[in-house]
Amino acid sequence: MSNSPIGDQPTPDAIFQVAMGFMASKHLFVANEIGLFRALAAGPATLEQLSERAGVPSRTTRIVADAMVALGFLESAQNTYRNGAVADAFLSGRGPMNIGPALRFWNAISYPTWLGLEHAVRTGEPTRGDLTPEFQAIFSEGVEAFTAGAAYALASIYDFSRHRRLLDVGGGTGSFLAMILSSNSGLEGTLFDLPEVSTIAASKLAASPVANRVSVVAGDFTSDDLPRGHDAVLLANVVHYFLPEQNLNLMRRVRAAVEPGARLLLVDFWTDPTHTQPVPAALMAGEFLSMVGGDVYSEQEMNGWLSDAGWRHLELLPLAGPQSAVVAEAV
Repeated sequence: MSNSPIGDQPTPDAIFQVAMGFMASKHLFVANEIGLFRALAAGPATLEQLSERAGVPSRTTRIVADAMVALGFLESAQNTYRNGAVADAFLSGRGPMNIGPALRFWNAISYPTWLGLEHAVRTGEPTRGDLTPEFQAIFSEGVEAFTAGAAYALASIYDFSRHRRLLDVGGGTGSFLAMILSSNSGLEGTLFDLPEVSTIAASKLAASPVANRVSVVAGDFTSDDLPRGHDAVLLANVVHYFLPEQNLNLMRRVRAAVEPGARLLLVDFWTDPTHTQPVPAALMAGEFLSMVGGDVYSEQEMNGWLSDAGWRHLELLPLAGPQSAVVAEAV
C-alpha cells in the first residue's frame, strides 16, 4: 500500500498495512501447516490435486493458496499453482534451507503468546506458560531454523582456528555448535543447557558428523557452575532472556569459568543506542517480553556489562539478517 499523502495530507495506508499484517502471517503459517509448499515441491498442481495432497477441502485450499499467490509465495496460471522462487528455496523442503520449522514455532507458540502482549506490557510479566515435551521440540527446532543463517555466518566469519575447546552456553539443539565444529576439525565443543533441552540436543548431535568431538552437559547456567577448560564461550540468543542485572551476573559467571585470554561470542539482536534499529530487533523486543519477560539491548549496553565483569570488548561482527555477534576477551 502507498503511504503517499494527498497534497500535504497524510493517508492511513501505513496503519492498515501494519494492522493487517497478522492476516498475512496467519495465512503463511496455515499454508505451511497443511503442506502446500511441500505438495508443490515436485511441480505444478491443479487446485483439485493440491486439495487432495493437503487433505483439505478445495474451497478452503483455494482461499489459502490464493493468499499465497497474492503475497508472492505461489504462482498461478491456467488453474494450476506452483511454488515461487522463495517458497521453493526455503519452504518446499528441498532447498538449501528449510524455514518451515520456524513457521511452525511462530504458529504454535509465538502467535498465541503475542495475544498476551498487552498484559506483558502493562505488567512486565511474560505470558507464555511451561512447554510440554511436544511444544519444547517445536520451540527448539523453530529457533534452530530461524537462526540457521546466523549460525552459518558466525562459523564462516569468526576465526575459530585460534581455539581448542568451545563452550556453548544455552546452546539449544546444538545447531550453532555443530555448524562451528563442522568448519573447524581441530575444535572440540561442549553444550550446556537445561535437562529438557539437552535431551533434544544430545540426540541431534549424536547423529551429526561431529559427534566424536562434542559433549552435552545438563544444567542451569543461572545457578550451576559452568564446565571449565574452554578457551572460547558462545552465548547465542541468550542475553535477550534476561534483565540488565541478570545479564551482568551472567557475564561474571562466564568470566569466572575461563582463564584470561579466553574469547566470548555473544550472538543476539543487538540494536543501536535508541533500540529502534534494526527494525526486526525492535519488533522482537515484544516477542522476548511476551515469551520470557526479556528485552533487546544495544551493543553499548552489553559493552558496559562486559567491562564490569572482567571482559574487554573487541568487535561487533554482522551476521545474517538482524543478528550480530559481540566479541570480547577475558582480562
